[in-house]
Amino acid sequence: MSSNDAVSQVSESLPENKIVLFWSFTVWLVVMNTTMFNVALPNVLFDLSLTSATAAWIVSGYSIVFAIATLTYSRLSDFIPLARLLQIGLMILGIASVIGFFASNFYLILMARILQAAGAGAVPGLGMVLASRYIPISRRGKAMAYISSGASLGFGLGPVIGGIITQYLGWNYLFVVTGFVFLLMPIFMRLLPKEVVKVGQFDLVGAVLTGLAVTGFLLFLSTYSVILLVVTVGLAGLLWRHLKLIELPFIQPKLLKNRQYTKLLYIGFIAFVLHFTALFLMPIILTTVFGKEPAAVGLIIFPGAILSAIAAQFIGRVIDRFGNIPVIVFGQSLFVISTVLFATTAKIGPGFILFTYMFLSVGFSALTSSVSNEYSRILPKEEIGTGIGLAQLLQFFGGAFGVTMTGLMLAQNMTYQYIFIVLIVLILSSFSVFGLYTKTKKRLIVEG
Repeated sequence: MSSNDAVSQVSESLPENKIVLFWSFTVWLVVMNTTMFNVALPNVLFDLSLTSATAAWIVSGYSIVFAIATLTYSRLSDFIPLARLLQIGLMILGIASVIGFFASNFYLILMARILQAAGAGAVPGLGMVLASRYIPISRRGKAMAYISSGASLGFGLGPVIGGIITQYLGWNYLFVVTGFVFLLMPIFMRLLPKEVVKVGQFDLVGAVLTGLAVTGFLLFLSTYSVILLVVTVGLAGLLWRHLKLIELPFIQPKLLKNRQYTKLLYIGFIAFVLHFTALFLMPIILTTVFGKEPAAVGLIIFPGAILSAIAAQFIGRVIDRFGNIPVIVFGQSLFVISTVLFATTAKIGPGFILFTYMFLSVGFSALTSSVSNEYSRILPKEEIGTGIGLAQLLQFFGGAFGVTMTGLMLAQNMTYQYIFIVLIVLILSSFSVFGLYTKTKKRLIVEG
């Protein structure tokens, strides 16, 4: 029996609905873990007498490790069973949550957050790999839309739940919320397909160099250190040379030579830049311009997150029926509408921000789920794990880049309106790249 036949048989017996439901719930908890801890950061800073620069490492350290871990798990899925990788990730996440709950100093908190990121990275990438590998194209869009909506819901609910827990229980209890994912392990072990370990070799050197290069670049964006920039460029050069020398590299260079794939990478990158920037700016505007408390800020963001989760089932059906192209156009159109509305109405009143974020949240869910599904259609099966992992890495890097870029513009006393105009330019550039993508796709269909 061929591997394709085996996958087909597993697909037919896979309890898709249950797996997608539990996986979406897990994605929700993992993503919410990121945003709800940001709300608690001022309390951690005060309780432990930390400086802002020191406390920032709790956030940036998590983001860096999470991005690298996502690519690592996706790469390992090419030859290690998904169930085993998820089990490892959830165990690390559970142990980290216990450490964080009892942490009483900065170094323990930092260690707990880094371990959380190392475990949580298994969830988003492997979810997309699972859908790409075992769910037929006719139903894959719905599955990816639900998983993406879990992320959108996590972004929106994080500030609400984080603020309530921090205010009434204390920031240590935030680790308890994430620890609940450990309880889902027996369910996943029962539902996930039974795979066998394949012969393969993991490129540890490439993984380390990738992690160091990404970390160096993110730190450079925060510090503008010339030394860091030189070191980062040197590491990137070493990484590129290394990837060309070994047979099974951590990042496959041929992926980056696939121009259709790199166009989709840019579209996903810009989507995360815009969404993270908006999530960063909205609380600032609501607090500084309208004097809203953290709980009120979360409640204003909340409707958009809920609407995105509700819209997911309709987005998935449209993808499965009409393909990814119309949904990508729909998502980008909502991004254009929302950024224009933010630029023109954000300072009028909180209600305008609430209304505008509904467009942005639904657009983000539509765009990320359709782009992820498109990856699975244009990449060979043997490249899907690495391809989706690299896409996840660049997307989360895009989120960090967007926040850093916005912080720098605010430090230069640029207005909110000017920042949103920059975002309009970015989404229009993404629209242009997508136009080139569809043009090439039509040509390839005619030639093929």
